[in-house]
Amino acid sequence: MIYLDYFTFPDSDEEFEFFLRQKRTCYDTYYPFQILSRHHFHRIDFDPVTILYGGNGSGKTTALNVIAEKLRISRDRRFNHSNFYEDYLKLCRCGLRGEIPQNSRVITSDDVFDYMLDIRSMNEGIDRKKEELFDDYLDAKYSDFRMRSLDDYETLKKVRKARKLTQSKYVRSELMDNVREYSNGESAFLYFSEKLTDNGLFLLDEPENSLSPEKQRELVKFLEDSARFFGCQLVISTHSPFLLAMRGAKIYDLDSDPVDVKRWTELENVRQYYDFFKEHETEFS
Repeated sequence: MIYLDYFTFPDSDEEFEFFLRQKRTCYDTYYPFQILSRHHFHRIDFDPVTILYGGNGSGKTTALNVIAEKLRISRDRRFNHSNFYEDYLKLCRCGLRGEIPQNSRVITSDDVFDYMLDIRSMNEGIDRKKEELFDDYLDAKYSDFRMRSLDDYETLKKVRKARKLTQSKYVRSELMDNVREYSNGESAFLYFSEKLTDNGLFLLDEPENSLSPEKQRELVKFLEDSARFFGCQLVISTHSPFLLAMRGAKIYDLDSDPVDVKRWTELENVRQYYDFFKEHETEFS
């Protein structure tokens, strides 16, 4: 599915004309100006899965944020705007195939990290509650409690429950599901599976962060299925070879000048992995 057909950024000539009109001279940076034009990155033509590849500082996150802000797509976290962000957006153009679905959103690695911190906080709360319940269990199990009125009914139920169950079963029955059963990688993957819903445009900024190679491959399968079967369009910034190898993905190499579409096997980052494993291939026998 394609909701976003194309997107254009201002080229160096348009940026130069903008600077000539400015009377503001007290700024150290004109960000996001002069980032994408540096490598003559002017236009993206989107496929169902489009990937922005490049090293740190290449502008792939900048491009993703500019697209998201121009389209007013929902996000969980605010990001740093510059004084010239709105000026830059006015120079951008986009082509749509109908309206952008309401459930469309930006998902960043910071969103995932915050989600995992929330789970960690919940786990810490569960740990404190566990200690209280261990003492509660022993008090109830070995008490000489006798019911004297209906006011004691809840206490009676607790005593009977403690005498019926082992300590571990008693504690688990009194707690919410133990969140710690999910690792960081599993929690991150769960976040993506909850946020990516059917029929939407999703912009993912380095989704491989916090994921092991195994979980990255699971994420690739999930993303491929989302685009192929569930009406999702994906725009992804990444340098993960697992995501770069996604079936049918169109890849823009932001490290090249000018920026160009390439096969994943042509990318410098992937070639580095290939050369490394070729050098050590005899150690895998």
